[in-house]
Amino acid sequence: MASRQSQRRLSKEYKSIQATPPPYIMAKPNDENILEWHYIITGPKNTVYEEGQYHGILRFPVEYPFKPPSISMITPNGRFQTNTRLCLSMSDYHPDTWNPAWSVATILTGLLSFMTGNESTTGSINTLENVKRKLARESLKWNTKENPRFVRQFPDVVKLNKEELIRRAEKEEEEIRRRKRLEAEAGNGENGDGAQNGGKEKPLDFKDLDKLDPEDRARILVEHERKMALNERNAAKNGGAGGLGLLKNLLSGGGVTALAGVVVAAFLAAYFSILKRG
Repeated sequence: MASRQSQRRLSKEYKSIQATPPPYIMAKPNDENILEWHYIITGPKNTVYEEGQYHGILRFPVEYPFKPPSISMITPNGRFQTNTRLCLSMSDYHPDTWNPAWSVATILTGLLSFMTGNESTTGSINTLENVKRKLARESLKWNTKENPRFVRQFPDVVKLNKEELIRRAEKEEEEIRRRKRLEAEAGNGENGDGAQNGGKEKPLDFKDLDKLDPEDRARILVEHERKMALNERNAAKNGGAGGLGLLKNLLSGGGVTALAGVVVAAFLAAYFSILKRG
């Protein structure tokens, strides 16, 4: 049970953090226990935590503000062990360095700063950047579906999360449809349309390719170029125009831009292949 002093101090801090929340931070006390605060840290842009939503708990002693709280994080994040007390200068691991002038906002701002750094401490873990990015992308879904404490404490945020998850699902479905359509267009030279066009590769719609991510764009362009080269060889065997036929196919798909696109695609495909092997 909170002392009168801690009750008064934490109530004041709640009003303050509602009026002027720190960047990327949201926090509120448990409705049933003001000594237990729940926070949300939103992953800052241009970091491995971008798009992440990290839920955690501050547990204050009855002696607050003269003694520091414990700090833990619940959402999987790749930086800290979950549901584990963290050793930070403003946590209960270091009462000797605690400053009573520090507040909830000070504590969580310090936690965010430490999180985006590389320093190790008790409760921190080391993971690859792609692991942290993957956990960031999955954090909204995890909080909404796997974190009952989050659901109880932040019902308004849960509602927004569900709307965002629906939007992401629709975007992914649209991306899958676009990718399949482009792959089908790239494969026309070997299937039905190719046969109807005398084995010629149907030009790609390069405007649609710009909507894909670089790796998919490179893969589709290289595959398109491979099939056009195959058609050119087949034409040569049958007494066709040879290299002129390939050049004609390339130019029909967007002129010099199409030809340059194939060269760039080959470079990008090699680049992403090296990254995957690394």
